[in-house]
Amino acid sequence: MPGAESSHALTARRLEGKVVIITGGASGIGEASARLFAKHGAKVVIFDIQDEVGLSICKDIQSNPNQTAFYVHCDVTSDADAQNAVDTVMEKYGKLDVMFSNVGITGNYDLRIMDTDYENFRKVFDTNVYSAFLMARQAARVMIPAKKGAILIMSSCTSVIHGTVPHTYCSSKHALVGLTKNLGVEMGQYGIRVNCISPFGVATPMLLKDYGGVGVEVAEEKLRSMSNLRGAVLKAEDVADAALYLVSEESKYVSGLNLVLDGGYSTTNKTFGQFLKELYPH
Repeated sequence: MPGAESSHALTARRLEGKVVIITGGASGIGEASARLFAKHGAKVVIFDIQDEVGLSICKDIQSNPNQTAFYVHCDVTSDADAQNAVDTVMEKYGKLDVMFSNVGITGNYDLRIMDTDYENFRKVFDTNVYSAFLMARQAARVMIPAKKGAILIMSSCTSVIHGTVPHTYCSSKHALVGLTKNLGVEMGQYGIRVNCISPFGVATPMLLKDYGGVGVEVAEEKLRSMSNLRGAVLKAEDVADAALYLVSEESKYVSGLNLVLDGGYSTTNKTFGQFLKELYPH
């Protein structure tokens, strides 16, 4: 059918010609997103401090026909670095269509408030929240005059559940959802959409390190045992697919959304169910 062919043509390369910045694009979900966005026609710019890895990823992306990527060293917790890096992109391309703030760390795994260290708390908030604020501000600087654009922020399913991770990490992820929604109200007046993604655990290099250096299969088995949705494991590529939707024209009327990718994990507390099974074994 002609209509179907036309629709397919529109979605085949869903970011054609768009300039996209991805912070933390040298590994994990950021890398998966960079590769996917480039396949969909985006001019991908990776901001990271892992220079050798970032440059290698960009070189690999560009080895594919009609795919574009380049690397910019950027400490996303530095206001000066953030401004200079965005200026570099503007000098090269003259516009910015998408800002994907993907940088994040877990920090120390201290579950008790009395064990929570201030310096660790500050470092996690600097990396997770302050960096997203800086990048959103720099994106707004160039998107507001253009009256269009999309800002995407990486949060976590711990933004909607509590008591499972350290106060530091949980608080930072809640803060990102608040930032997203507040920004969405302001930026909407300029035609700019702001959303965030809150995934369940993914076997990224950061998570593997947090799990004590285990392999991907071991980590995914642990995640599978905790998950609510059986028969599937969330991978970096799945999160990248969701990110692609939120920064493409297919979500042109979606803003202020916290898209939770957790297989329904946050919708239930299995503890009470276990209690009932023990109380009524038959």
